[in-house]
Amino acid sequence: MDLVKPEIGLLFWMTLTFGIVLFILSKYAWKPIMNSIKEREDSISNALNAAEDARKAMDSLKSSNEKLLQEARIERDKMLKEASELKDSIIAQAKKSADDEFRKKMASVTEEIEKQKIGAMNELKTQVAILSVDMAEKILRKKMEDRTQQEAFVNENLKSISLN
Repeated sequence: MDLVKPEIGLLFWMTLTFGIVLFILSKYAWKPIMNSIKEREDSISNALNAAEDARKAMDSLKSSNEKLLQEARIERDKMLKEASELKDSIIAQAKKSADDEFRKKMASVTEEIEKQKIGAMNELKTQVAILSVDMAEKILRKKMEDRTQQEAFVNENLKSISLN
């Protein structure tokens, strides 16, 4: 039971030992321990600040990426619209060009047909005139007194004339 009731000498030596240990710890151990604890606290605080900064940067990058993605979508839609308008313009221009070319060809062909028609009519008039002159000449050569004789002569000459 001596341990339960300490004596004054024991208390003195315990206090002296405690004081020495406290002095040694305060002189040599507490400063490095407190410095390492402070450094650890600072590094944890810096890591938390860096993590917060990184989170803010990620949020900023995320919103920036969303903005860029939206701009890219708008640009893509704009390019598709321009391409569609260009395609429609080219198609319309090609149709107009084809219509113009068709009209020119039709006008040319119609003009050519009209020229050939006029040429054929002129040739036909020339042939009719030549035939009329030939008929008149033959009629005048042979003077006929009788109407039936004249009609027979005209019919005979008409059969003998070939149209070329």
